[in-house]
Amino acid sequence: MRIGMMADVYKPHVSGITNYIALNKRYLEQAGHEVFVFTFGDLEYEDNEANVIRSPGLPLIDTGYYLNFTYSRAARRLLQTMDIVHVHHPFLSGRLALRYCRPLRIPIVFTNHTRYDLYAQVYLPILPEEISTTFLQTYMPAFCNAVDLVISPSKGMANILRGLGVDGPIEIVPNGVEINRFIEQCGTDCRAEFGFTPDDLLLVYAGRLGPEKNLPFLLRAFAGVAEAVENATLLLLGSGPEEANLKRLANDLGLSGRIGFLGMVPYEHIPKYLAMCDLFVTASVTEVHPLSVIEAMGAGLPVLGIESVGVGDTVENNVTGLLAREDQAAFAAKLTRLCLDADLRKKMGQAGRAAAEQYAIERTTQIMLSHYERLVFEAGPRQHTLGVRLRSVIERIRR
Repeated sequence: MRIGMMADVYKPHVSGITNYIALNKRYLEQAGHEVFVFTFGDLEYEDNEANVIRSPGLPLIDTGYYLNFTYSRAARRLLQTMDIVHVHHPFLSGRLALRYCRPLRIPIVFTNHTRYDLYAQVYLPILPEEISTTFLQTYMPAFCNAVDLVISPSKGMANILRGLGVDGPIEIVPNGVEINRFIEQCGTDCRAEFGFTPDDLLLVYAGRLGPEKNLPFLLRAFAGVAEAVENATLLLLGSGPEEANLKRLANDLGLSGRIGFLGMVPYEHIPKYLAMCDLFVTASVTEVHPLSVIEAMGAGLPVLGIESVGVGDTVENNVTGLLAREDQAAFAAKLTRLCLDADLRKKMGQAGRAAAEQYAIERTTQIMLSHYERLVFEAGPRQHTLGVRLRSVIERIRR
């Protein structure tokens, strides 16, 4: 099967969606399928993997995104040889999928990875909330009805889509993780490399240091915990636009010696970093399917998060971790409880490791492949009708 992954941005941009595409591409290729990534970006960038098809675009400041409303001629022609395409961003890539693939009856799958309602509030605060909500309520139902299959990584995200007016079928397929890499690292301890001792209590967050992750809330909650738990240290793995602001906040809180900014860690090293820690913390409420939380569970860490879509779908309260309201005092109280109760941390960590196995990439790949195969079978042989030929003529005229 020839599978086209369509994304507005890809490597070297770092994000959960990029990691998802790269990982699934590799496992689909191992299963014997041809997988192509269609995206925009710097045409001079040298990819370390095959079949990444880039079209030129206008760089959007330093976001890593490139803007264009069409693919190059070569990319269009290759895209139209796919058996199925999988869209990972609905607005740009999604429209191009409908434009180039729908006339040829190439099945289109769309996975909703992002809380676009909350991201709009974070990155476009000058817009009234009513405008962004109205746009999504207008756009998302029509787009989702136009594709062949809508995938939600979590039940909570499916409910969000329903709330926006999407009334067609939605399949819930979790994003896969190479969970065995994290399970195998359990018990590994590299603390000495970083100057920590067995008596240190290490809290860890892994992910982008961006405004959508609610990290000032996390640092302020940790400030309350640090007073009661003298051996506690918070480690932040990752980088992003808020890094400088967070360092200033840590200094203002008097915690520059208790909060470690470890920067961007190569993904292959993340398992050992998690394995040396005692618990995972996140204050994000914008997650759809938090891979970092699943990875932490696989590493045997209990998780503290906020009751919200994504994190609330993944963490079972009082079993694999604790969920708190988005209230700083309540969050700090539950974090203190986890810090002071080693037996509870161990019990929840063991439960989390067992629960994480359902997200194994081997399992989720097979689930997704079953959907692909069904859609390709239902599409049947392609017929180059008069309408399709006319569309092809129009495309040539528009070039």
